Amino acid sequence: RRCVQETGYQRRVHGDYFNQQERQMPKKIATENINAKLGIVMRSGKALLGHSQGLKALRKGQVKMVIVSSNCPNLRKSELEYYCMLSKTQIYHYMGTNTDLGAACGRYHRVSCVSILEAGDSDILGAVSGSQ
Repeated sequence: RRCVQETGYQRRVHGDYFNQQERQMPKKIATENINAKLGIVMRSGKALLGHSQGLKALRKGQVKMVIVSSNCPNLRKSELEYYCMLSKTQIYHYMGTNTDLGAACGRYHRVSCVSILEAGDSDILGAVSGSQ
C-alpha cells in the first residue's frame, strides 16, 4: 500500500519529496555553503565582528560586504542597510540566528553582524551577489 499526499506541486511518497516541476536546491545546502565560505574568510581574510566596529569601517569605506543575522534588532539592521546603501556595499541577510552566525565564524559567542574587509581565498563576494 502506498501513502501519497498531494500538496501544491510537490508529491510525498513514503517521506520523500519529489518536485514535479523542477528540482531546487534546498535552503540548508545554501546556508552550509555560506558557512564554509565564511570560515575561509575568517581564516585567510580580514573581517570585523559586531555592529559598532562594522559601522566605523562602513563610514571609512573599508567594508566590501556585510552579513547580518536574522534576529538582529530592526533598528540596527536598518542602520546597517542605510550605511551600506550610501557606501554601495553588498549586504547579505543570513538565514540563521546570531548564535549560528557566531558558530559559522568559528567563535563561541553570538555575532549579529560580520563586516568583511578582505575576502582572502574565499569567493564569498561573487557567490552571494550571484544568489541574490
